[in-house]
Amino acid sequence: MELTARVRTARTPLPTAMAIALAAVALSLVSMPAEAQAQNQGNAQAEQAQALRNRNAATAARAVPPTGRYVAESGEAFVLDRSGQRPLLRFDRRDETWVLRPTAAPRGDVIYRNDAGDQLLRVTPGGGMTVYTPRAPGGSPASFAGPGQSLTPPTLGPVLLWSLMARRSELISQAIGRLVFVDLTGDRSEALCVEALIVTTDAVLRIARSPTARQTLNQLRSITIIEGDRASVTYSRGRLVVTVDPDEGMAGRPSSARVIQVLLAEPSPPRR
Repeated sequence: MELTARVRTARTPLPTAMAIALAAVALSLVSMPAEAQAQNQGNAQAEQAQALRNRNAATAARAVPPTGRYVAESGEAFVLDRSGQRPLLRFDRRDETWVLRPTAAPRGDVIYRNDAGDQLLRVTPGGGMTVYTPRAPGGSPASFAGPGQSLTPPTLGPVLLWSLMARRSELISQAIGRLVFVDLTGDRSEALCVEALIVTTDAVLRIARSPTARQTLNQLRSITIIEGDRASVTYSRGRLVVTVDPDEGMAGRPSSARVIQVLLAEPSPPRR
C-alpha cells in the first residue's frame, strides 16, 4: 500500500504538467501576433518619422523666398541668394555673407539660423518674412524690393591676396597694440579662404573695439586660415586657427559669430 501510494503520488503531477505545457503553447501562440503587431507598430513609427522629416525639408524648400534684394521696415536692406547649396544672406554695407540653416517652427514656419545658432530669418508658409538684427532683435517684416546679385566670393589672385593679408594684419595689430601675424594656406578654394580671412579678422576687430571683451585678445599672436575636411575654429596659446571645408562651399566657412563664440569662451582650467 505504501508503494502504491508512492506510485500514485508520482503520477498525479502529470496532468498538471500537461496543463502547464498547453498553457505555455497557448501563450506562445498569443505572443506571436503581439510581437508581430509591435514590429508593425515600430515600422509604422519609423515611416511616420521619415515622412515628417521629408515634409519639414519640403516645407523649408517652399518657404525660402526667391533670390533678390529685400528691405525691412527697420530700414535695413539685404540680398538673399538661393543659387547655391544653401541660402545666403548679406546685409547692405556689410562684408560678411551668412549661410542660412533651416529649422522647423510652430505653425509651419521655418527659422533660418547661422552656424552659431543666431536667428536671422523667419519665413511663414505663405512667404511672409521677418528679419532679425541688432537694430531689430524682436524682428522686422521684410519685403521683396527687386533683383539681387550673386553672393559667391570672388578670386583675388596672389598679388591682391598678399596685399589683403598685409592690410588685415596691420588693422588688427593697430587695434590690439602689438604685432599679430596673419597667414593663409590653401590650394582647393582661394575664394573661400579669402572669405574666411575677411570674416575672421572682422570678428577680431569687433572684439578689440569692445571695452569689456578686448582682454580676451591679450594672448592673441597669430591668425591662420587653413583648409581641412571639416569647418572649425580653435583658439589656444595665442593662436587662432580657422579651418574651412571647400567641399561644403560657403557652408564650409565658419561665420564671424562662431569665431567670436570661440574667442569669448571661458578657457578650460589647467590640468593638475
